[in-house]
Formats: sequence, C-alpha cells, structure tokens
Amino acid sequence: MEAHETHETIHHTAHHGHGHGNDHDEGKTSRNKKIAVLISVLAMLLAIIEAGGKSAQNTSLAANIHANDLWAFYQAKHIRSTMLRTSADALELSAPASEAVTKKVADWRATAQRYDSEPESGEGRKELAAKAKAEEAHRDYALSAYHLFEYGAAALQIAIVLASASVVTGMLVLSFVAGGLGAVGIAFGLLGWLAPTLIHL
Repeated sequence: MEAHETHETIHHTAHHGHGHGNDHDEGKTSRNKKIAVLISVLAMLLAIIEAGGKSAQNTSLAANIHANDLWAFYQAKHIRSTMLRTSADALELSAPASEAVTKKVADWRATAQRYDSEPESGEGRKELAAKAKAEEAHRDYALSAYHLFEYGAAALQIAIVLASASVVTGMLVLSFVAGGLGAVGIAFGLLGWLAPTLIHL
C-alpha cells in the first residue's frame, strides 16, 4: 500500500514538474518570437534610413559639383570683364581720339558691364553668384540630412545587435535597450527627412 502511494506521489510530482517546464519553454519561445519581430522591424527601418542617407549623399555631391561649375563660370566672367576694362582703358589712353576708338571703348565697357550682370540670360556674375550660393545652401541642407541618417542607421545597427544578443543570452534588458535605441534611430531618420538643420551634431 505504501509503495503504491509513493509511486503515485512520484508520478504526480514528475507530472507537475514537467508542466512547469513546458510553461517556461513556452514563455521563452513567445519572448524570442517578439524579439525576432523587433529585429525584423529594426532591419526594415535600417534599410529605409540607409536608402534616405544614400539619396541625401548623392544630392549633396551633385549640388556641390553644380556649385563649383557655377563658381568657375563666375570666375571666367570676372577675368573677361577685367580684361575688357583694362583693354578699354589702355586703348583710350594710347590711341588718338577718334570715333572708331570711342565706339570700341564703349563696346568693351558695355560687354564688361553685361558680364557683371545679365538678368535676361542669368549668366552675369551677379546672377551666377546667386545661383552658386543657392546650390551651396542645397548642398549643406542635404549634407545635414545625410549626417542625421548616418546617426540613425548607426543607432539601429546597434539595436539589432543588442536584440540578437538578448535572444542568445536570455537577458531581457538588452531587448529593452534595443527598443530604446531603435526609437532614437527613428527620431534621427525623421529629422533627416523633415528638419535636417534643426540640430547640429
């Protein structure tokens, strides 16, 4: 009789012990699934932010090249303008006064003036300088966005590493830190799209 009761007790204890083990395994599996979803979301956001960063970088490079071209054109206009004014002064001083000399000097000075400002074509020095400065502003805006996207991508990459480590080590706190870093990365990404010049890092 006692042997039978002892056998039932052992069986009952083993059964309940096995049940608790299942509960623990199910809880761990559920937690790991949630972390896996978190990693997937972070990876998706990382891809989007890296694409935004690449686009901003390309825009910045293109604007910088355009600004350099405009400044080179501006410099060429400046050199031509200076040469024409110098030639007009030299001709006026060295040649005998005549209608032909006066007309040539007037033409050179008019051309030099047109090089300084030509609103019709937008290719005077004044207009070229304005365009170049606008391109530089566009370049700086895109460059600020690129830097914010880079910070956002770095935060998301670290978040993915921590979330993965949380699965391996079972340290739940790492997944919370990963979530926080993910939020920081998203914030940087939104700033890159909406207000790149709002903060300077």
